[in-house]
Amino acid sequence: MQIGNVTINGKLALAPMAGVTDLAFRHICREHGAALTVTEMVSAKALCYKDKKTPRLLELGADEHPAAAQIFGHEPDTMAEGAKLALEKSGCDIIDINMGCPAPKITGSGAGSRLLLDPPLCGQMVAAARKALGDDTPLTVKMRIGWDADHLTGVEVAKQLEGNGADLIAVHGRTREQMYIPPIDTAAIAAIKQAVSVPVLANGDVTTADEALTLLEATGCDGVMIGRGALGDPWLFAQVRAALLGEERPPEPTLNQRMTALRDQIYEMCEEKGEWAAMPQARSQAMHYMKGLHGAAALRRYCSMLEHFSDVDTLIEAVYRLQ
Repeated sequence: MQIGNVTINGKLALAPMAGVTDLAFRHICREHGAALTVTEMVSAKALCYKDKKTPRLLELGADEHPAAAQIFGHEPDTMAEGAKLALEKSGCDIIDINMGCPAPKITGSGAGSRLLLDPPLCGQMVAAARKALGDDTPLTVKMRIGWDADHLTGVEVAKQLEGNGADLIAVHGRTREQMYIPPIDTAAIAAIKQAVSVPVLANGDVTTADEALTLLEATGCDGVMIGRGALGDPWLFAQVRAALLGEERPPEPTLNQRMTALRDQIYEMCEEKGEWAAMPQARSQAMHYMKGLHGAAALRRYCSMLEHFSDVDTLIEAVYRLQ
């Protein structure tokens, strides 16, 4: 798949998720087949104001290429400057603009999926970033199909994005009002795909390889962006990749492989951020690895109390004891 002048070796991307897709999680997903990874979203305004914490979210792994840095905002001028700064500070290959986040603290400022209420502004945001970046850096956008049932602006927004220089569009198949609960609207994603000529990635509800295949067939999209389905299950990328290539799918991970991956991921988080900052985030990551295990409810309660990296080994011992 081609995004501007950047070649993506596959059809699978890891969706950016705030507080989740840190360096450690992106690393493990790439190991299992994610061809493109995207940083957690960062504020374009914070970059412009030289906030000291923001650039750390943009740090990439030594071999994490191709990769995108995602920024959010609601002002074209700020987005333009933020795009240049994100490229400079991350060394990324692609800049991605968030127009899909449904979180109230993001939409309340006019950013994220709130932008979908104003298609011309969406175009202006892309145009400003494109002018600032020039033609050498691919520019992509993550969006939803609309704000609510009365504002299904996805097709109109997508045309604005393409017309103003976006090289790829990733579409989550729900409105902002729907958040993450009802099934995605594959017909709405398909309509967006048909309305533009740039590549389109379909996003939402992929937890198995068969669901990925069904999503691609239903939408005609060029690839799949996987988000929450990969939590605690980075092997999903290997499963989907094999299915797309028509190859034999790898076996499900063993318990030992799952616990090793959990420990490695949290260890890398601690190395990257320090134990004090990493362990609160590691609690929710660990909970996802408990899915389907005997005693999962009790194990998840233990996950919520993780304070030190040494506690992870105690958790893993409890997992083996209960199986």
